[in-house]
Amino acid sequence: MRQDSLYPDSPSHVEISTADRDRLTRLKTQIRHHDYLYYVKDQPEISDGEYDRLFHELVELEQKYPELITPDSPTQRVGAPPLDELGKVRHEQPMLSLDSVVDPNEVLAFDQRMKRELGTDVIEYTVEPKFDGLSVELVYDHGSFVRGSTRGDGSLGEDITINLRTIRSLPLQLQDEARPDQLAVRGEVYMRLGDFHALNRRMTEQGLDAFANPRNAAAGSLRQLDSQVTASRPLVVTCYEVMATTGPRPESHWAELEALVQWGLPVPTLRQRCDHIEQVLEFHRETERQRENLPYEIDGVVVKVNRGDWQARLGMKSRSPRWALAFKFSPRKEITEVQDIAISVGRTGTLTPLALLKPVEVGGVTISRATLHNADEVARKDIRVGDTVRIERAGDVIPAIAERIPVPNQTRNDPFEMPSSCPICGSAVAREGAYYYCTGQASCPAQLKGAIEHFSSKAALNIEGLGKKTVAQLVDRGLVRDLSDLYRLDQEQLFRLEGFAERSATLLLDAIAQSKTIPLDRFLMGLGIRQVGQHIAKVLAREFGSLDAIMSADRDRFQRIREIGPEISESLHSYFQERSNRRVIDQLERLGLSIMPSPALPSTTDLPFAGRSFVFTGGLTRMTREEAAALVERLGGTVLSNVSRKTTYVVAGVEPGSKLGQAMKFGVRVLNEEEFERLLNRSEKT
Repeated sequence: MRQDSLYPDSPSHVEISTADRDRLTRLKTQIRHHDYLYYVKDQPEISDGEYDRLFHELVELEQKYPELITPDSPTQRVGAPPLDELGKVRHEQPMLSLDSVVDPNEVLAFDQRMKRELGTDVIEYTVEPKFDGLSVELVYDHGSFVRGSTRGDGSLGEDITINLRTIRSLPLQLQDEARPDQLAVRGEVYMRLGDFHALNRRMTEQGLDAFANPRNAAAGSLRQLDSQVTASRPLVVTCYEVMATTGPRPESHWAELEALVQWGLPVPTLRQRCDHIEQVLEFHRETERQRENLPYEIDGVVVKVNRGDWQARLGMKSRSPRWALAFKFSPRKEITEVQDIAISVGRTGTLTPLALLKPVEVGGVTISRATLHNADEVARKDIRVGDTVRIERAGDVIPAIAERIPVPNQTRNDPFEMPSSCPICGSAVAREGAYYYCTGQASCPAQLKGAIEHFSSKAALNIEGLGKKTVAQLVDRGLVRDLSDLYRLDQEQLFRLEGFAERSATLLLDAIAQSKTIPLDRFLMGLGIRQVGQHIAKVLAREFGSLDAIMSADRDRFQRIREIGPEISESLHSYFQERSNRRVIDQLERLGLSIMPSPALPSTTDLPFAGRSFVFTGGLTRMTREEAAALVERLGGTVLSNVSRKTTYVVAGVEPGSKLGQAMKFGVRVLNEEEFERLLNRSEKT
């Protein structure tokens, strides 16, 4: 709607007339008022043309008197010079997550629990949309916006103040004189669907990769180091919680939202007070019916006990409030056609079949491909080229084929078969269980690119600047033929790559140099040995102490370690017996890589998960699998790659793989994500 302008070079000092000073002050007040009416009340009083006229008059006055430009001026939303990195900031109060449910019976159970704990038969709830965006904390000091941050780990987030200032719907100055001196507010940053589609269309026309969905677009835009990029993206913010305040807290959540509106902050317009739980269920049903017509993405509604004193009595769990709940919608499903089945080659050589689909809109996102996981999954669902299928955005994020839809009198194509040679390099394909993999290793460009990306990842050698695009150029141009070639790169070679100049080349070479001293466990993780993740790498480092000892071990020695079974043992032995792998490791050490012994793992015998082992399969919706594994290890548990009869739990998330079947075969207890979180919550209290 409204465009900001960058200032040209300012003139030398000009004496400020009283009339111009007063006019500039009035313009700021007017524009803030119209921003409030447009973004918060959704009741604009003037046309876009009249707004633009006022805005440009303010720009001209500030150009004439640059000393009168203040940080809260409506013109100061165009971004600033790029940052080197996003700093860290501690939140005023912890930013907790919400327990989530899909089954209405669980909402009824929540209501009964609230009544029982509060000793009452009547509870008033508030309900509002659960926006599918990025959660942020906004801090105001005497009415001025001073800091904003991402949720991060709930206590510590990334400082994105400079980026948040570019969002037009975020007031830089609160309106009401009765507002508290200090205020911290929680909100959600997202993109409206129309703006998202327009942005994707522009990016496609420019030859850039389009965003997968509005949430990814918002998150990627908000975490830019260059705030001018953020300013060019159509972000909006909606606020829904007072986190901390120096003034008296409103007596209810509803009153809290009304206060936020009074102070000039945007809040959910689609919200309701409910006298009883049946109204909550009806609001959920009606909102889900309206979902396709809403101008933004939501994946459920948030249910909260309205009274503030009751919220305080109910209190918090370690990771979520007891008085609130996310009541999610059922995953969306749509029908389309499989136009082809292609093969993707991963960094370890695993061949994954992908269904190439006739593009279909699912939840505002155009989906043109979906994973088929492995050959066994394709056979189980009997998916063939030309089939009509139902697509599901599992967890409203990951596209997958839910089922084949039989079509009467249709002549189907032949069943899908995995290739006998790698589609990338032509090497022979071998099979291991349900999975097929390319035997070409580093001679396969797809594996080499994946291996470099994995080697340079944060969990391994943490080489900043080696993104997917850079790695692809290095391999395609023959500059890197194995991992050791990274440490032979020079500026002249990097200057040949698209997007590299002196500063970017220097930064990448510095990052590569800094990675030369690395703990043993992270180096092992970086090698990308099949079935060796962070936990097994730590176990190996603790058990052997040095790389030489690991490389000299045989299968029997590996299997004497409790966490290592026959498959991992075979994988380790095969990797270190391969002459090309040993040559690369030797070259890395010759080029100055110093592999340091890792510190011993702390004793876990007294921790709640001591002696318990976990295997994860499928995607988690409220945390990454890495975060979940870290929580298990912090509580003394072990995270394994494969299921055996000795496994304690298998945690099955969205679209679980063959490990779920293995768990059932061995009689291992399976936890869904909610059960896993309840187990975490109980254990964290002990």
